[in-house]
Amino acid sequence: MKHIVPALRRNLTRRPVRAPPPVAQKRSVQTGDDPALMLSVASYNVHKCVGADGLFDPDRVVRVVLDLDADIIALQEADQRFGSRRGLLDLRTLLERGGYRSVLDEGSRKLSHGWHGNVILFRTGSVTNVTKMKLPGFEPRGAVLVDFDVMGMPIRIIGAHLGLLASSRLRQAEAILNAAHPVDDRAVILLGDTNEWRIGGRSALRPFDSHLSDVDMAIASFPARFPLWPLDRVLTNKHVTVYEMSAVETALARVASDHLPVKALIGVTRHPVVPALPSV
Repeated sequence: MKHIVPALRRNLTRRPVRAPPPVAQKRSVQTGDDPALMLSVASYNVHKCVGADGLFDPDRVVRVVLDLDADIIALQEADQRFGSRRGLLDLRTLLERGGYRSVLDEGSRKLSHGWHGNVILFRTGSVTNVTKMKLPGFEPRGAVLVDFDVMGMPIRIIGAHLGLLASSRLRQAEAILNAAHPVDDRAVILLGDTNEWRIGGRSALRPFDSHLSDVDMAIASFPARFPLWPLDRVLTNKHVTVYEMSAVETALARVASDHLPVKALIGVTRHPVVPALPSV
């Protein structure tokens, strides 16, 4: 391990990372702009419910999701990859036991739960708009863009699963960034498996740097049994502060999927809403 480059070594921590309390904002928010809304968000690649032990077991994935106890959760690989792309999770159990609803009535196919495997679950607020994006690249990939109203605060959540090729990830990051900015300049949070461990100038996520950033909040989440790579990210714009983020490393999470879920506590700062221009 002593030969690991310093930039990677900084991301090998398995401890929770904490930002300063609300009085010292992580980003360039005006002094005194305390968060008007606190939320917990999470991202979890469920690996088509095949665990680190090679067993297909959707029930234990559902248990991990319920244990996350987050307000909004983005899942990846929640459907079969081919054929009917049937949804693999028991959405009724998630609703009855956790109060979670899915933003999609129908995903990639009639039987699927997600769009290219991306599912966004929520138990707070209301959905005002859903956009399903096809992402460029060698593999079929997609992202789900959801606008929420949470206690009067407009929030945009993007759930995504980027490709295995760096060239594809770069194009996908650019496509998501082009779609990420709403006309009313609301808070934006991207949750997903980026398949990118690098940080800085060599990262395929560099298109996000000017508008969506995880700063020093990249947490090792893969592989689940011995996490080394910070593939699963929470990226936010200037209206959001991440106060705490960690990989959820329970005994069940270490075996239920090949990724650990990541969870973050965020604060959304109230800001003037710019009304949309009328259509011509």
